Amino acid sequence: MSTRIRKLMGTILLLVLVAVYALVAVVVAGAVLPEASKATELAFYAVAGLAWVLPAGLLIRWMHR
Repeated sequence: MSTRIRKLMGTILLLVLVAVYALVAVVVAGAVLPEASKATELAFYAVAGLAWVLPAGLLIRWMHR
């Protein structure tokens, strides 16, 4: 597979990953956080805000191989 095709596929997959991840995070936050404490909210948003970085990094590494 050429580098150009791999980067195109990776870019599309990255956009899909971020969109799906954001939707899942919003649904989970809506289900869990209304009765949660402020510390739990802070922890959730910290984890949810950074959890997409690992799969995105792996995808970007694959794109540049």
